[in-house]
Amino acid sequence: MPSDPPAGVIHDIGYREYEGPRLARRGVALGLYTHTLRGVFGVGRAPRSKVVPMGLAVLMLLPAVILAVVTVVLVGQGALTGPALPYTRYAMVTQAAVAIFLAVAAPQAVSLDLRFHTLPLYLSRPLERVDYARAKLAAVTSAVFLLLAAPLLVMYLGSLAAGLDAGRQTVDLLEALVGALLFAAILSGVAVLIASWTARRGFGVAAIVTVLALTYAVVSSLQALVAFDADDPATAGWIGLFSPMTLVDGVQVWAFGAEPSTPAGPSGDVAGVVFLAVTLGVIALCYAAVAARYRRVRL
Repeated sequence: MPSDPPAGVIHDIGYREYEGPRLARRGVALGLYTHTLRGVFGVGRAPRSKVVPMGLAVLMLLPAVILAVVTVVLVGQGALTGPALPYTRYAMVTQAAVAIFLAVAAPQAVSLDLRFHTLPLYLSRPLERVDYARAKLAAVTSAVFLLLAAPLLVMYLGSLAAGLDAGRQTVDLLEALVGALLFAAILSGVAVLIASWTARRGFGVAAIVTVLALTYAVVSSLQALVAFDADDPATAGWIGLFSPMTLVDGVQVWAFGAEPSTPAGPSGDVAGVVFLAVTLGVIALCYAAVAARYRRVRL
């Protein structure tokens, strides 16, 4: 007679049902935001992935530390009556590092999801396509804002240590932080929009650096030619509308009475309002374009 078949065996390998809270759409979007923000700085990734973003963060802080020390020394000697560099000019002075940071951060945030086809995994949860776009834009914007805000705080502490008027310095710092938020929003919008159209991180890096650097170089050169050679600073100021960096710098010049970081800034309230309107319009347009891109992207 044939032998009885062996009895089946059930192995308990320790899996348990998830009994914690199940997050809804907003919670999932917040989780994607925090995950992206951490990833931009290399947190939770391989050590080599931290080198560039953390190195750029340190590079952004070093000039602020030096400026803070210079302010303390020179104010103490009576050679200065204010910060060594106005807070509102810091983003313009360090724009090369900001552009490189964005060129690394934006493709990291969105291009890799396109390349490795991970977008369907995100959308398998209660997460809409527009939520994905918002979370990615918000994360990159937050990262750039932190990159700009930290050095401003270092310079502010240096000014207070030098004995400068705390009230005046606080107002100047707050104005510069508003400018930093505008810089972060417009630059991140442009960078994420570019990165969302390519699955190749290298292409995204090259395109972002080219757009940000080229627009500033062309606009500032034209401003110098018109302002100095043609002796027409008013027209030179309007040229600043065609670069994200000079656009926000123009808003700071008009709204806060800041020193222009380019050969010419907006002259008069009408020009200032136009610069502000165009800045907000570009930010809104980039958001709408990124959202439209992800409404149509193939999974």
